[in-house]
Amino acid sequence: MRDDQERLLDILEAIARIEKYAARGRSAFEQEELVQIWTVHYLQVIGEAAAKISKEFKLRHSEVAWARLATMRNILVHEYFAVDVEEVWSAVENDLADLKTKIQAILPGSQRDSS
Repeated sequence: MRDDQERLLDILEAIARIEKYAARGRSAFEQEELVQIWTVHYLQVIGEAAAKISKEFKLRHSEVAWARLATMRNILVHEYFAVDVEEVWSAVENDLADLKTKIQAILPGSQRDSS
């Protein structure tokens, strides 16, 4: 079973993978279906990892919107044909950098907490 630290690393890896193609800009995202699918997939990974982080850890690190991440994952998975590409890009453009910063800030603390 994966622990909280591994799940935080999963989130950071997914963010890095999204950033790889988001760097090409909104136009590439809008025009290339594979970039959209790639992005949605890694947003799902982020949400799944966030949902599986322990309740105790989430309580200690409430600066991260854990429930919002899991909710987005559920929408992307279960409401696939209703996914709004504009909303996906907005999340990438407006939320991902902040999430990355928060996860990087708490990751060293999670290593101390698990020892």
